Amino acid sequence: MRWLNEPVRWQADGDGLTVTANPKTDFWRVTRHAFINDNGHSYGPDVTGDFTADVRFSADYATLYDQAGLMLRVSETVWLKCGVEYVDGVQYASAVVTRDFSDWSVVPLDPSPAALWLRVQRIGTAVEVSVSTDGSAYSMIRQAYLTDAPTLHVGMMVAAPTGTGFEARFTGFTVRTAE
Repeated sequence: MRWLNEPVRWQADGDGLTVTANPKTDFWRVTRHAFINDNGHSYGPDVTGDFTADVRFSADYATLYDQAGLMLRVSETVWLKCGVEYVDGVQYASAVVTRDFSDWSVVPLDPSPAALWLRVQRIGTAVEVSVSTDGSAYSMIRQAYLTDAPTLHVGMMVAAPTGTGFEARFTGFTVRTAE
């Protein structure tokens, strides 16, 4: 396990991780806003081949674009982040696929859940993102081409693009490789 942009405050205990996002952090490339940010936080292993990653997380979302979830990453120009993004007081299930330019898809979570379960599967060059509000019934929100690179960083992700930071709690993070 390793950090991409280690935050000032974090603590691991048992199967949990509590992270406070540093202020003004994000992962984004160019699209619409014409800027590049690559200073959000991600903690996890490098994984080769096909896999399924799962995590349960909750956060004290407070400011526009506060976000927590999972990240798959090859480089600063090829990555996926997904989870919850907080927009105008609403939690959205969010997925951003970046291959030189970021795209963004969102689905409102109504009502906003206290916690969300996230599952990301890599199958060859494709990734599938699914969410659950109860940890058992998952709904796919995104399928996309990501990369043919053999190894990806797979980590818990948090960022606070416009705010002063917020706390997120992750539990049950697992990565199962294909047999």
